[in-house]
Amino acid sequence: MWRCLTIARQPRQVDLVNENIRAPRVLLIHDGKQEEMSTRDAQQLANDADKDLVLVQANAEVPVAKIMDWGKAKFEAQKKQKEQRKNQKIVQVKEVRMSPVIDSGDFETRKKAAIKFLSQGNKVKLNLRFRGRMITHQDIGREVLDRMAEELNDIAKVEQRAKMDGRQMFLVLAPRDAK
Repeated sequence: MWRCLTIARQPRQVDLVNENIRAPRVLLIHDGKQEEMSTRDAQQLANDADKDLVLVQANAEVPVAKIMDWGKAKFEAQKKQKEQRKNQKIVQVKEVRMSPVIDSGDFETRKKAAIKFLSQGNKVKLNLRFRGRMITHQDIGREVLDRMAEELNDIAKVEQRAKMDGRQMFLVLAPRDAK
């Protein structure tokens, strides 16, 4: 038995330019003036100026159109988007693992790692893993996390307080200068 499988396709987005404008009348913005006219007349004006008729606001009661060079405007918009993507900073969450019975030397090493991550603009998740019977002394683990947060207080703020998750406790720090 044959079955017909219909694949749903996304309709191609059609730019509302020139002949793709289906509205009978448009509010044309041209040379600093606003004038309501038929789409055919507006298209004729655009052709005379050797430019494109572009629908700026299609959902208005009377759609708003402009006469402009559509290729140039589209290129500028793409260029602007590319520049914005290039300038955006992706914040990552870096993890620093510790133990409730951490020695002072190891603590300082983990602190330096956290400072390095925070100075790069990343968030830091301090992860404290309890093993065996250590789980009964959660207060000691909380003290270790609070001590680390206190020592990093000048460059980081606590974004999420110490919280238990199974056999581990974690605390999240974010850089102070990040907004």
